[in-house]
Amino acid sequence: MSIPPETILADIDWNLLWQNARKQKSWSSKGAADWDKKAKSFASRNTGSPYASMLLAKLPLTPDLTVLDMGSGPGTLAFPLAAKVRSVTAVDYSAGMLEALRETAETENIENIQTIQGAWEDDWQQLGIIPHDIVIASRSMAVADLHSALQKLNEYAKGYVFIADRIAPTPFDPGAFAATGREFQSGPDYIFTINMLYSMGIHPSIDILQLEQDIVFADMEEALQNYGWMLKDLTATEMEALEKYLTSRIIHTSGKQITIRRQHPPRWALIWWKKEINED
Repeated sequence: MSIPPETILADIDWNLLWQNARKQKSWSSKGAADWDKKAKSFASRNTGSPYASMLLAKLPLTPDLTVLDMGSGPGTLAFPLAAKVRSVTAVDYSAGMLEALRETAETENIENIQTIQGAWEDDWQQLGIIPHDIVIASRSMAVADLHSALQKLNEYAKGYVFIADRIAPTPFDPGAFAATGREFQSGPDYIFTINMLYSMGIHPSIDILQLEQDIVFADMEEALQNYGWMLKDLTATEMEALEKYLTSRIIHTSGKQITIRRQHPPRWALIWWKKEINED
């Protein structure tokens, strides 16, 4: 397809490109019911996450601040945030994730986290969401309407917005797709977000958060469950091929525990900006 000779950057519809790229991705977006089922295991695996520590180290946190955590999951960020700020509002469309968050908060006697069940496409004002000093969207930008999502984040931030967006192929392993005979198309990643923000007149800063390439599983069964979530609806033949692939990636064993070296280290782009004082 040729580009008309008079086309300029302002003519590009980044939201349309985002939606087109989403149609071509080879992985299935998870719905609220999928995350409900995953809630407890996800919460357990992400407790004390090094990703959370890396991200929080970049935030300008003080005890008087309020934080909105959009797509909070079971509280991967909400809990360490709650120890550093006045209050946290955790929003997620999965009732199971929020229930896991509330159970942990009750067990740990944490009282400064409010939970709201809601989605990107909902009317946030009707949900009772109010502007917060810092608004965060961490690994939760798999949205249908990128422009609307970014507008909401900016609108509900009084001070800063922080977005942790994936750098392809994160969080997927192309080798696992190939081993099972499945095509891999990454879909849109952080570069669409950057360009969309530019078209909105927002010029963010970017930090790269890179995790370890090696990942430890309690046993092969846990590894297969983890990768099965990535690939979804595997046949018996595909599962056998996946196990063979994962076995080939093992670099260390300790009893049943295995350490697998991923094809690519997970990398996330931390995209952030400070709102101007005179900005609406």
